Amino acid sequence: MPTEPEAPLSEGAARRAARLATPRLQREMATMAAMMRIYCRDHHGHEARDAQGLCVECAGLMDYAQKRLAGCPFGPEKPTCANCQIHCYGPKQREETRVVMRYAGPRMLLRHPILAIAHLWVDSRRPAPPKPRGAAASMRPPPRAD
Repeated sequence: MPTEPEAPLSEGAARRAARLATPRLQREMATMAAMMRIYCRDHHGHEARDAQGLCVECAGLMDYAQKRLAGCPFGPEKPTCANCQIHCYGPKQREETRVVMRYAGPRMLLRHPILAIAHLWVDSRRPAPPKPRGAAASMRPPPRAD
């Protein structure tokens, strides 16, 4: 059965995809994905899963994290979110991510020790670079329409 060819990426999407191709950001995404899988499996049990092993709710949060990481103005020099001067997640997503990390973080040492050690001893010690000009405005979540 022939598959349809993939649509070409827009210029912005191609630029974001290229940004995620750096080793540092690939490791950041792998760490986030591992934490999401641990949390989802333990909290959402037997719900339908996607290719990454995530339920719909967790897959949505993972997509959000990937988009935000791809748009990070620091790029490969990105500090961990706890050390960052720019908070690019919306309040709801920031709280959801905090809950996931608080649960999955200690379990990462047993299930993914290399990623956990890299995150704890390498990435968390990375100093935050100076804030890029205009970055806070570009990373701010759009206002809610009430």
